[in-house]
Amino acid sequence: MYKKKICFFTSTRADYGILRPLIKKIKNDKNFSLQIIASGMHLSPEFGLTYKEIEKDNFKIDKKIEILLSSDTSIGISKAMGLGIISFSEALDNLKPDIVIVLGDRFETLAFAIASYILKIPIAHLYGGEFTFGAIDEAFRHCITKLSFLHFTSLEYYRQRIIQLGEEPNRVFTVGALGIDNIKNMKLLSRKEVEKYLGKKFKKKNLLITFHPVTLEKDTTEYQLGELLKALDELENTLLIFTKSNADPSGRIINEIIEEYYEKNKEKVVLFTNMGQLLYLSTMKYVDAVVGNSSSGIIEAPSFKIGTINIGDRQKGRVKPESVIDCEPNYKSIKNAITKLYSNEFQNILKKVINPYGDGNAADRILNILKEFNPESLKKEFYVLKNL
Repeated sequence: MYKKKICFFTSTRADYGILRPLIKKIKNDKNFSLQIIASGMHLSPEFGLTYKEIEKDNFKIDKKIEILLSSDTSIGISKAMGLGIISFSEALDNLKPDIVIVLGDRFETLAFAIASYILKIPIAHLYGGEFTFGAIDEAFRHCITKLSFLHFTSLEYYRQRIIQLGEEPNRVFTVGALGIDNIKNMKLLSRKEVEKYLGKKFKKKNLLITFHPVTLEKDTTEYQLGELLKALDELENTLLIFTKSNADPSGRIINEIIEEYYEKNKEKVVLFTNMGQLLYLSTMKYVDAVVGNSSSGIIEAPSFKIGTINIGDRQKGRVKPESVIDCEPNYKSIKNAITKLYSNEFQNILKKVINPYGDGNAADRILNILKEFNPESLKKEFYVLKNL
């Protein structure tokens, strides 16, 4: 029996962590042959050589493709994309997958999608239709949507956005967020086990902090992060658990500032280059809130009934549950958000929060759709909404 070759592309710790439950199901299904291409931050010592996390999970990486330059400037990222298209084309021509699966909106993913499209390999895209108005990823995501043939969305609202972009409704499926599958199916670490990894005991208050650059803004990174650290610095009896930024424009600036802050505040700060999905989600279970501008505070955190302080415009436009407190990227607004987080009124709201991003069965839904996927042609009509 011919096994359909399914090739996953992953370039960061974040997208691999989300894709992991689907990769596992593909590997264990007799109908499929699993392929993995790892690139980007996975292969960078600066960002923790996170390809090792993939191998630790007993997945074979078919191709490791280095494209990152030692620069996080806009020019450096453009050059990395060019190198990516060249290198990904060669790898795909060698592996000859029947379908490729990509997630999200990063520049590496767009380069991979372009290479796949030109080679006439059908693309299945996870989590199109979402908004991140403050990031260059916003446009990248929609570009990947138009290059893709199959679409898997986390919410019906996002499905409708993809259809609005001209994609035919019978190729767009609402499946929920894979991140919830991880929470449902992973055996999370105990409080003591998490403390062992942290090297510190939890305090009375505990915050998990991830701050990324707002890539459509110019020269705001240092100011915004400084305002956040100023607000955090005033907190008493609070453990601050930082994860470093991605390889985005100004990402290295963020990491340098956080490293400097850590060196001066080791008694109350823990810093990770990469926590890995298990430790990250396990830590989330025991903290009071996720702070910063990561999508994990919007998609995964509500499942633990903890708060999220979402700073600035990076995640502007995403559907947010009541557990998310939006604030401006300045000291006063962040301080007010922290005060609200610990208020009795907000803590009562958290007890009743329902995560809108799914029930933890997204991977099964995607798997069943992929089994039926046998297109006669990759030609796509532009679907026109009836009210236009």
